[in-house]
Amino acid sequence: MAKVGLLCGREFSFPPAFLARVNELGRKDGVTAEFVKLGGTKMGELAEFHVIVDRISHEVDYYRGFLKHAIVQGTYVINNPFWWTADDKFFNYAVAQKVGVAVPKTIVLPQKSYPADIDLTAESLHNLGYPIDWDALLDYVGRPAILKPFSGGGWKHVYRSTTAKN
Repeated sequence: MAKVGLLCGREFSFPPAFLARVNELGRKDGVTAEFVKLGGTKMGELAEFHVIVDRISHEVDYYRGFLKHAIVQGTYVINNPFWWTADDKFFNYAVAQKVGVAVPKTIVLPQKSYPADIDLTAESLHNLGYPIDWDALLDYVGRPAILKPFSGGGWKHVYRSTTAKN
């Protein structure tokens, strides 16, 4: 019997419809589908699913770690959790620009906050130029500007600058 797992967030229409459809179509071949339930993953533990459809690991680090482990144990995972780690929007835009795709002026910026073990003085961040010339950066991209994380999914927590240039 093959089991399909679904890993998702606060979606309300797709998950139940997906599970119902897989269960309906797969019944004759012994294929079932259900939500993945996790509570800690042991190293080397076999995953109970033949296939996992992932719609949330870009938001939850633990899920991404679990999925990578499941792949090593022989589970097929859709969407590839390894690609997310190697991918970011800034890189994608740089590649697109290199091959001739029109890309808006884009800048990657230092992050707003750091983990507790990062010394905010010169010890950990000695490669970071300070102060940052925000006016020059905004002059480059133009105003209004849209600020969003370079990594991760979707448009969550997007900030649009509405400050007009003086």
